[in-house]
Amino acid sequence: MIVRPRPPLWQLFFILRGSVVPRIWPHFTVVFLLSGLIVWVHKAMPNVVPVFDGAPFTLLGIALSVFLAFRNNAAYERWWEARKVWGQLIQLCRTLARQTLLLSERPGPEGTVQRRDLLTLAIAFSHALVPHLRDGANSDKANRFLSPPEREFFESRDRSPSAILQLISQRLAVLHVAGTLSDIQFQLLDATIDQMEGVLAGCERIRNTPVPFGYTLLLHRTAYLFCFLLPLGYADMLGWATPFATALIAYTFFGLDALGDELEEPFGNEPNDLPIAAIADMIELNLRAALGETGLPPAPKPVNYLLT
Repeated sequence: MIVRPRPPLWQLFFILRGSVVPRIWPHFTVVFLLSGLIVWVHKAMPNVVPVFDGAPFTLLGIALSVFLAFRNNAAYERWWEARKVWGQLIQLCRTLARQTLLLSERPGPEGTVQRRDLLTLAIAFSHALVPHLRDGANSDKANRFLSPPEREFFESRDRSPSAILQLISQRLAVLHVAGTLSDIQFQLLDATIDQMEGVLAGCERIRNTPVPFGYTLLLHRTAYLFCFLLPLGYADMLGWATPFATALIAYTFFGLDALGDELEEPFGNEPNDLPIAAIADMIELNLRAALGETGLPPAPKPVNYLLT
């Protein structure tokens, strides 16, 4: 995710990081060159290249803008829902750290060890969630917080974060049977784990249910056809200004389309996607601090305005 202050006006037109220009410049360059070719042929041989009234293109452009706005709103809603779900995970992990204080208050060091084991598994869950949602993410971070038997169980379940929640539930069940946790305390902690399972299910719902392909395909086709045919409607009216006008319009439509593609997959690796790896690192720092560890590394910061 791009994290930077609003740039001044003189920098606004030269920023590439976080912009969709690297993705779409070949498209609006083709529109620019095609427009120039159409204007040149029209002026040299007016009967070869027909031109049309620009009014229908205006109406089509308005309709296309509305459809693009609907799609981008749907994509942004997915992005924002994903951010809220990860924000809920931060809250739940902090709640778990607070609720497990009842273990460390028990006489002897055993309760402190039991609390550390539970929170360490919560850290492993947050790290395991990142490669579960993002292709190519580091899949070894979770292993650092699992014992060999836990790691073997985790691997046997295809490295699913749900396996780590099952390990947490098993530990809570053992503590409850042993009388370390009362019925109310067990239900309180189990409810928090149940909500963490809900976070996992919410992320999987977003990850595995994209915007309907037919809707996206319709917008892609319409945007390309509109931008490629647009010079025919303005070659006679604008003359040699046509390539610049059509390239600007193509930049807007192709840019909105590309931005919608990025926001549609909030867990991806694009600059405008969510920094879920950084959020998982933040959860780790929060829980290690709750365990009383000192000398922790600093919180994740953006590198060249990019936070991943």
